[in-house]
Formats: sequence, structure tokens, C-alpha cells
Amino acid sequence: MSDRVGDGAFIYREDTHWARLPRGWSFREVADVAVDSRDRVFVFCRGEHPVIIFDRDGNFLDSWGDGMFHRPHGLTIGPDDSLYCVDDLDHSVRKFSPDGKLLLTLGERGRPAPRHSGLPFNQPTKAALEPGTGAIYVADGYGNAAVHKFSPEGDLMFSWGRFGTDPGEFNLVHSVCTDQEGRVYVADRESHRIQIFDPRGRYITQWNNLHRPCGLHISREAPQRVYIGELPPSLAVNMHYPRLGARLTVHDLEGRRLAAVGADTPGEEKPGQFIAPHGMAVDSRGDLYLGEVA
Repeated sequence: MSDRVGDGAFIYREDTHWARLPRGWSFREVADVAVDSRDRVFVFCRGEHPVIIFDRDGNFLDSWGDGMFHRPHGLTIGPDDSLYCVDDLDHSVRKFSPDGKLLLTLGERGRPAPRHSGLPFNQPTKAALEPGTGAIYVADGYGNAAVHKFSPEGDLMFSWGRFGTDPGEFNLVHSVCTDQEGRVYVADRESHRIQIFDPRGRYITQWNNLHRPCGLHISREAPQRVYIGELPPSLAVNMHYPRLGARLTVHDLEGRRLAAVGADTPGEEKPGQFIAPHGMAVDSRGDLYLGEVA
């Protein structure tokens, strides 16, 4: 299928058959997707082959990670093309070379911190890097309500956040990313907002009028754009309401919405329909790659 979706200056040609997988392979669920400096596309998925690499035309290049992950959740590529793989059921963040060599592990694999303790980690969800320093932010996630900052060598520097709805508090920390100025953007999913902090974890502002923001990505090229994947309703009372989530929105760094990509209702049958846009990335030419879990 190939159809045009989006609005304004952000019109995309949807290609649902872009990825050419080897015969017999499947993604199962695509937890996240990232693009390196050579425009190679890394897909972090929950099938038998968790890290699958494509060129920008969707041709299969390589894969690795078989048997190494419990449940892939977040993938981030650094400026040196190293990969930060967040495994929420393994309670760990691991840094790999592009060809799968383990370089660093954060957290004790398979040994979660006490739930709701605020200590790293209990089901972390995503990592982000501080520009210039290489410090690592980790959203922690399903079992905690915290963001942790580590040195590039893996030493815990500090943490912030607790459960709640006030500024600086979280109701399911689902993703984190940074802009070129070092501001930290956190998808506070069940509070329907993006919170923004300085590099010391001090609250700056928040963006509202979102529905369960889930995926979060900021483009590298100027002007930087913020891409937000929104989930559909999860409650029986509003399950079938239209125009609630199941879409991707594009914003500038001031929070102004520039475009929305997605149909009015979730699904897979019609062009632009999504179920759960969980991870996304943009390559050097502005092409958008969107991964879903369903």
C-alpha cells in the first residue's frame, strides 16, 4: 500500500511494505526504530531477531541480538552510532556497537530495584543522550516514576521525579529525548503531556493537548522538530471516541503543533490508520520511520 498522509508541510507517502524481511521472518511488534549517521535503519522488535538493520530503501542488511533480550522497549543511537537498547523486563540499559558488541550495561540484568522506590531500574523504557557530554538519561518507566542521569561511563549522577500530576511528577514515564540545547523532554504518558526540564532536572514547562504521548523523537537537523506518537484510549467508556490518539504529531521546539499524521480512528485497514505508534525516527532526508506495537 502506498498513500499520502499528514498535513501542512508534512505530507508523507505511506509505504507499509517498505521493509524487505528475509523469508519466514516477522517483526512481531516494533518497539522502536532509529537511524544512524549513514541512514541505516535499526528496528528494535519483539520477534526472534530483535535488532534488524535495513538501508533507507528497506533492503535487509544484517541482524543481531537473538536470545539477548527479554522485551525490547527503547532504542537510541548516539553520535558515534552506538546503540542504547532499553529492555524493560530485563530492567537494564545496554550500549552496543552497531554490529552488536556489548560496550556498557546500566542496571543489574534481571534484578529490578524495588517497585516505586525511585531507584534504577524497575522496567525502564527509553534512554537519551546529553549533547556535548554524552551523559545518559533513562526514563524509568513502568515500575518507577523517575528519570535518572548517568555519566557516559555509567555512574549514576542523580535522579528526579515521583508519582503525581504536579510539575516534575510523573504518571508513567514512557520516553525521553533531548534537543541541541540540552533540554530534556519526557513523555508523561498517562498525564497526557510532555514535560521539559533543564540538564539538572529542573522543570521548565509542559505541553498539553496530547493523548497518551508514547513515542518521542527530536530530529537532528535544524530546525529541530519534535515527533510525538500518541496512543488511543484504553478505557471502555471512551474506547470508540474518534480523534483521540492513534496518531503522530509534529511540533516545533516551542510546542506549536505543525502537523498531525493519522486517521480519526485506530486500525490497520485504511491509509494513515495506526494502533499504537510506539517509536519513530527521521533520516537525513526527512523520511519518517514509525514502529508500532499492537
